Amino acid sequence: MLIEFKGVEKTYKVGEVEVPALRGIDLQIEANEYLAIMGPSGSGKSTLMNIIGCLDTPTKGSYVFAGQEVAVLTDDELAQIRNRRIGFVFQTFNLLPRATALHNVELPLIYSGVPASERRKRAAGALDSVGLGDRLNHRPNELSGGQRQRVALARALVNNPSIILADEPTGNLDSKTGAEIMEIFKKLHQEGNTIVLVTHEEYIAQCSQRRIHLLDGRVQDDTSLEGS
Repeated sequence: MLIEFKGVEKTYKVGEVEVPALRGIDLQIEANEYLAIMGPSGSGKSTLMNIIGCLDTPTKGSYVFAGQEVAVLTDDELAQIRNRRIGFVFQTFNLLPRATALHNVELPLIYSGVPASERRKRAAGALDSVGLGDRLNHRPNELSGGQRQRVALARALVNNPSIILADEPTGNLDSKTGAEIMEIFKKLHQEGNTIVLVTHEEYIAQCSQRRIHLLDGRVQDDTSLEGS
């Protein structure tokens, strides 16, 4: 079992008011699953994704990641998990504008203390795996939206993470480019990667093996898709 939630709740304080975002989530995710999280705005999708990614912690309940209870980990231990075990892909790419594609992909390896020559080799390999082996020295403003998202994907992959978390990964792309990015996710899953993505697009969710629908901070539906 890679991920297990038991009775996870998350409440935010807005002034004196408590706002519940998650209301008792029970969820299990196995290694090599391909899961889509769906739901309307305010349903808790982003909160759930942030907790899975160790960017936030539950108010109540238990979250076990790869056998470790997240609540007892220090900030440094959480940072290590985020950097070495989880690859993040965001709708807005989150690339350094003045850095080359190669340097953007190297960043997680710098934080991990990987030597420079090894960093460059692994970053170049990751870019090659998403079809950008000929764009190593291009900066983000010299790349199309789809190419920028491929750089972000390569950055997510470079540390060989346990799980890839993608938040609306095609949200800023046209449908053709979005379909190309989803083909890369399909290939990554076939190679053994665990993928969890948040999307409001039905056709994007259809690419996954399993769909979870959230409503008002609860799991409304959990469906495995035949033939995925």
